[in-house]
Amino acid sequence: MNAMLTQFEKGKSFRALHQRAGAFILPNPWDIGSARLVAHFGFEALATTSGGYACSMGQRDYTLGREAMIAHVATLASATDLPLSADLENGFADAPEIAAETISLAGAAGAVGGSIEDASGRAEQPIYELALAAERVRAAAESAHALDFPFMLTARAENYLHGRPDLGDTIKRLQAYQDAGADVLYAPGITSRDDIAVLVRSVDRPVNVLMGLKGVSLSLADLSALGVKRVSVGSALSRTAYSAFLRASREMREHGTFTFAEETATSREIVDLFESS
Repeated sequence: MNAMLTQFEKGKSFRALHQRAGAFILPNPWDIGSARLVAHFGFEALATTSGGYACSMGQRDYTLGREAMIAHVATLASATDLPLSADLENGFADAPEIAAETISLAGAAGAVGGSIEDASGRAEQPIYELALAAERVRAAAESAHALDFPFMLTARAENYLHGRPDLGDTIKRLQAYQDAGADVLYAPGITSRDDIAVLVRSVDRPVNVLMGLKGVSLSLADLSALGVKRVSVGSALSRTAYSAFLRASREMREHGTFTFAEETATSREIVDLFESS
């Protein structure tokens, strides 16, 4: 790795990934160690995961607050020389000016990309009304594009994660966010090949799709053929690690055996990976 890359160079590199042919994978590590392993395996950029980070702190997703999240962004931005995009939830407030401020803070912390969701965090009205949602994206986009380095703003339509599997409304929202200045569009939870294809044809920005979900078998090649530009995995990597931990813990507690160790990497192997990343 070239440890001398500037934030401008990282931002330029991250933007270029969205402009070349085909789709790329944007993995989501949750701490310094997992970020360095992502770099070791040759991925070209990474993104934070609010859910994975929250689990590492023993908390639920959406409970850590902006100060903790920005500190986490700074930690992962400095962990490798890869461009970093930040999962910034809904910007940590309803007001468009706070979403804009959150983008500025993420940029100051070292990120060269970041996402703003249209989820309100309120059970009685989980998704913002469209006009306010678009205004929030517009404010965030203005903040992102005012930075002195390239910054890719991702606008997220959260319908499918909140019991509203309405493709038409989701596309309408993403089109509004495109018009508001978003650089990337993302509707996590859409998994149907046909729905993804319709979504990609309906917008004029790079589309991010969430993979790492149970029962979804689309490959990077499949998604690339559909016109998807970016594939992230959310909290799936952290859940994979925690799943192995849970299986090992249950085996020890319930059976008093340790067969889980047969499938683990040695300490030396892991250290060697860190030292070579």
